[in-house]
Amino acid sequence: MTTRTILFDSPFLLGFDHTRALIDRAAKAAAESYPPYNVEQLGESAVRISLAVAGFSPDDLAITLEGRQLTIAGKREDAGRAEQAFLHRGIAARGFVRSFVLADGLEVQGARLEHGLLHVDLARPEQDRLVRRIPITAG
Repeated sequence: MTTRTILFDSPFLLGFDHTRALIDRAAKAAAESYPPYNVEQLGESAVRISLAVAGFSPDDLAITLEGRQLTIAGKREDAGRAEQAFLHRGIAARGFVRSFVLADGLEVQGARLEHGLLHVDLARPEQDRLVRRIPITAG
């Protein structure tokens, strides 16, 4: 039995099965190594993910958000390049899919491709704390 299982089996953490699945998915995504990326803290509530995508154009890249999973995919169109004869090919030309699991409340602010780096900016907007009183009924 792992520590993670013990943590999520606590009687004080109810309904966290989905969170356990998200952590497992994030661990699998972390094992991938292409393309290399950075995650940078920008201020109190903002984060930037930067991926090294040299050779990819904006049309070769797709960013999707499904639930809390951010997916960045790159597909290289090699049509018309078949006649190239490389003496050395050190720049990766393969497609990729890189996924990130976002925390609740983290929103994608935008993305831009600059000097071979794809920057995806995320932020957590300030929210007012709501305290809700729960009525008690007599049984």
